[in-house]
Amino acid sequence: MTVPVDDPGGSTRSMPTRALVLHPDIKGAQAARSADAALEEAMALARALPGIALAGGQVVRLARAHPGTLFGSGKLEELKTLIEAEDIALVLVDGPVSPVQQRNLEKAWGVKLLDRTGLILEIFADRARTREGVLQVELAALSYQRTRLVRAWTHLERQRGGLGFVGGPGETQIEADRRAIDTQMVRLKRQLEKVARTRELHRAARRRVPYPVVALVGYTNAGKSTLFNRLTGAQVMARDMLFATLDPTMRAVRLPGGPEVILSDTVGFISDLPTQLVAAFRATLEEVLEADLIVHVRDIAHPETEAQAADVESILGDLGVAEGVPRIELWNKTDLLPPDDPALIVAGRREGVFAVSALTGAGLAPALEAVAALLDAARRRESIALDHAEGRARAYLFAEGLVEGETPGEDGSVLQVFWNPAQKRRFEGLLSVPVDDDTD
Repeated sequence: MTVPVDDPGGSTRSMPTRALVLHPDIKGAQAARSADAALEEAMALARALPGIALAGGQVVRLARAHPGTLFGSGKLEELKTLIEAEDIALVLVDGPVSPVQQRNLEKAWGVKLLDRTGLILEIFADRARTREGVLQVELAALSYQRTRLVRAWTHLERQRGGLGFVGGPGETQIEADRRAIDTQMVRLKRQLEKVARTRELHRAARRRVPYPVVALVGYTNAGKSTLFNRLTGAQVMARDMLFATLDPTMRAVRLPGGPEVILSDTVGFISDLPTQLVAAFRATLEEVLEADLIVHVRDIAHPETEAQAADVESILGDLGVAEGVPRIELWNKTDLLPPDDPALIVAGRREGVFAVSALTGAGLAPALEAVAALLDAARRRESIALDHAEGRARAYLFAEGLVEGETPGEDGSVLQVFWNPAQKRRFEGLLSVPVDDDTD
């Protein structure tokens, strides 16, 4: 967000918008993180928005949230003095701000104001590159904008009298805007359905490739893209900022001494993700549901690493990721820790946890060996009885190269298959009725 400025040479250049971040710390409100840690994350979000010159941040402790202005009158004047002294043009409030509060605060301070949802939407709008990503951001932004229409037209009088069926000009304007937004949302959803069908065709094509899928997941800025680039040689944007990656990227890579796999880099998770974006980006994270193994990348040098890990696990649960899908944890950014840091000792003692540095490559060899071993161990030999009517399921087994033997019968066949849990789930999804299986 920049403003044009004329310089003495006659050209026009852009000056960054000076911004102030405020984190309301409301007494009695439950929070997973400390107020200082929440403020630091909010400031990192602000730095991720281009054209912003961050003037500073402040934790604002409140006894309660005031309905009309969020802050009390005394704090309102105190912050106004600070905003004027620092020449602030944009205030970012780390939390929800109602439409009425936003309007009143902007009027009182003479600035533009964004709440946490608005800020994240701005970042996503700037970073989305794929057609699906752009459409999802637009849909989320319209959903958010629709909520901002409430009481947005109080400067227009409503018509009095009558039976209440005909409103005044204010009500008419609100309804007109709402209809316009609804029309746009319907159009975007149709376009997204077409994109989703294309993506499903791509996913179906990948299912026919007999390579397991390994999904990298983690909190935003945990180092997933740096790891992805190191393992695949790709050039995915990897920077020290939140939400450097928004669009999922997949590459084939051969593990050292192990199988060839499809590695998937996904959008980073974050606490209190706007509900509009949770719904809009669910499709983006569908790749995780297809994974044969999940690699949870953690920024172990971050002071809130445990809270971040809890957020990731919570979102994975919300997505419906099966408990049986193998997982390992990579405690990344060990290059930022001293050699005797306790986290390195803990990682060495925990099964399925590896201390690594995606930046230097330290610790990656044993981690990749563990990935290969888990993928191999997850494969099982089973015998399944399949009816003649289950043609799609049978075709899937042969297309995937999972059948090792077949014994024809009167009502169908008994197939000997060698598969992993994810392949078994895909197969069962093609069945019209469940089948019995026997493990050899």
